[in-house]
Amino acid sequence: MSERAPTSGRSTQGALAERGFAGVVLGSGVIVLLLLGAIIVMLAIGSAPAFREFGPGFFTSFVWDSVNEVYGAGIMIWGTLVTSLLALLLAVPLATGCAYFLTELLPDSLRKPIGTLVSLLAAIPSIIYGMWGFFVLAPLLSAFFLAVSDRFVDSPAIYNFLIGISGTSIFTAGLVLAVMVLPLITALFVEILGATPVVLKESVYGLGATRWEVIRNVAIPYGRRAMVGAVMLGLGRALGETMAVTFVIGNATRWSPSIFNQGSTIASTIANEFAEAGFGSMKLAALLALGLTLFIISFGVLAAARALVSPRQG
Repeated sequence: MSERAPTSGRSTQGALAERGFAGVVLGSGVIVLLLLGAIIVMLAIGSAPAFREFGPGFFTSFVWDSVNEVYGAGIMIWGTLVTSLLALLLAVPLATGCAYFLTELLPDSLRKPIGTLVSLLAAIPSIIYGMWGFFVLAPLLSAFFLAVSDRFVDSPAIYNFLIGISGTSIFTAGLVLAVMVLPLITALFVEILGATPVVLKESVYGLGATRWEVIRNVAIPYGRRAMVGAVMLGLGRALGETMAVTFVIGNATRWSPSIFNQGSTIASTIANEFAEAGFGSMKLAALLALGLTLFIISFGVLAAARALVSPRQG
């Protein structure tokens, strides 16, 4: 029996399908780049009047005066960075402990449902976190500091400091952001720690190591680069969070070095004042400049994450 020769029709269909798939992939990449470029161009053109008026001092000035049309991003940059870093300082250790508990200590029958629950917490809308922070966390913090201040009545400096602490502050915003990014970082850490080869952990256990020594010397070093990437993803969400922070930070555009005073972030300022900015006004240009500033900060964070997690040669 003679061998059947491949039909030209199938070859043609395969070639067309391959070219079509390549075209779709290329088109998707081009569309994403065009959208990103359009956003950058829009922000750059819209913010140009503010940069021409205030120059590089826009980034360092701590004056935001809508009445006299004097705008500086220093207060918002400070609030954005401090709240995000405070959130990471609180969330990363808790996420590490929760992830290790889920991967190593929890029974197998409970590991999957609880892990799924933790992942679902990351999908809660940010406005829900903001409402919880405003109606629950802020009053609790205010009552706590007020109660503590009663113990320092004889120390005027400490008493005056504690009595001036508001429930809505940069510190409160950092706490809310920590709660928000905790499920995200925990879910990623669970996947990373779960990928550690069992043979490595069992070998170290066989040498007499404790659980803490195993996670410190084996699990974390093995997944260190991926964990850095997870932390940076959490930082990226914290930097751009709007509604939750708007509820609890106080939205004050005056400078204060204390994290227990009211403040403002880039995102919360844009959300609060964008409706009041008239088309073509200097205030609108300043708000768009804030948006470009946040874009630059976020891009820098992602670039740093990429540099930290990329494998090193040599």
